[in-house]
Amino acid sequence: MKTFYLTDCGKVRDHNEDSVSIIKNSSNEVLMMVADGMGGHRAGEVASSMAITHLGKRFNSLSSIGTKLDAVNWLNENISEINKNIFDYAKEHSDSTGMGTTIVLAILTKDFLIFGNIGDSSGFVLKHHKLHKVTKDHTLVNLLVDSGDLTPEEASYHPKKNVLMKALGVSENIEIDIFDILDLNASGIFLCSDGVTNMLTVEQIEKVLNDENIEIEEKVIKIIRKCNARGGNDNISVAYLEKNEGSEKL
Repeated sequence: MKTFYLTDCGKVRDHNEDSVSIIKNSSNEVLMMVADGMGGHRAGEVASSMAITHLGKRFNSLSSIGTKLDAVNWLNENISEINKNIFDYAKEHSDSTGMGTTIVLAILTKDFLIFGNIGDSSGFVLKHHKLHKVTKDHTLVNLLVDSGDLTPEEASYHPKKNVLMKALGVSENIEIDIFDILDLNASGIFLCSDGVTNMLTVEQIEKVLNDENIEIEEKVIKIIRKCNARGGNDNISVAYLEKNEGSEKL
């Protein structure tokens, strides 16, 4: 398998509050992560970095994540710890009020693939050249779509479409949504911040990922360039994994 990740400030923001990483442990298990921070006085980049650094160090120290249940328990424990750390940091630093971060992640082993998310950063699998969204955004408009008060089309243009209902560090207790991918016959895993999904359609992302003439690094760079070409009004982060040519499984 090949992996690559990259983050970019975009064309509008004066600094980057996203953090992104892909970690492999000694068992060749993979943790992919994208976090999109928020808060004044650069507190957003502190929050996203706290989340990614904590999870990365913990995962890297494991010889193996263990079973699927072990992985779920590990995630829940570490997300609770990160949430407390960010929440406590904001209480201790008056200029960091409102500090928090989204997080989307995927854990891939030879036996299973799980996704986790809090907020509106997105996780997809690529299968048969089509991107399938796995995660569900914790936004006000998504809540209104679920309740039948908005159509998906109305939600995409709603003035409050980026209002989060859930983020790491903004309340004392939080739970991460976990998604179990039972079919491992996907050809890729794609994670991104909303700086990508607000700029590009799923079809536009698919077109780049399905280009067999360019390497994985160029695919990620091309997606970021396309976001910037369309305005780049937010930080842009991508973590991508693709299986080796001819391999039947991730």
